[in-house]
Amino acid sequence: QVQLVESGGGLVQPGGSLRLSCAASGSIFSINVMGWYRQAPGKEREVVARILSKGSTTYADAVKGRFTISRDNAKNMVYLQMNSLKPEDTAVYYCYAEIAPSHGNAYYIYWGQGTQVTVSS
Repeated sequence: QVQLVESGGGLVQPGGSLRLSCAASGSIFSINVMGWYRQAPGKEREVVARILSKGSTTYADAVKGRFTISRDNAKNMVYLQMNSLKPEDTAVYYCYAEIAPSHGNAYYIYWGQGTQVTVSS
């Protein structure tokens, strides 16, 4: 049973920082793409950042230069360091991963439960 478990959300003031963590657990053979998505009130879910297994990254224009995605392949974890936070960053943030179950030959998409990030003074 493969699961993604997130942590690190909370309430911060504008200009502050948060670090989100996501751990993949269960019967895992390999993990391909990992990433973070977010959904603000009244809006659709959108990609924030993605990272490939070899470490290359992409970011949404709105967060480029402020957020940093990273991963630890030995621990099956992905992180999102969020700096210089703005009120418009307020959203539920979801962890994403493409995972092949133990000794499988196909990747399946998994989502975390979501963690609330609120930026307000």
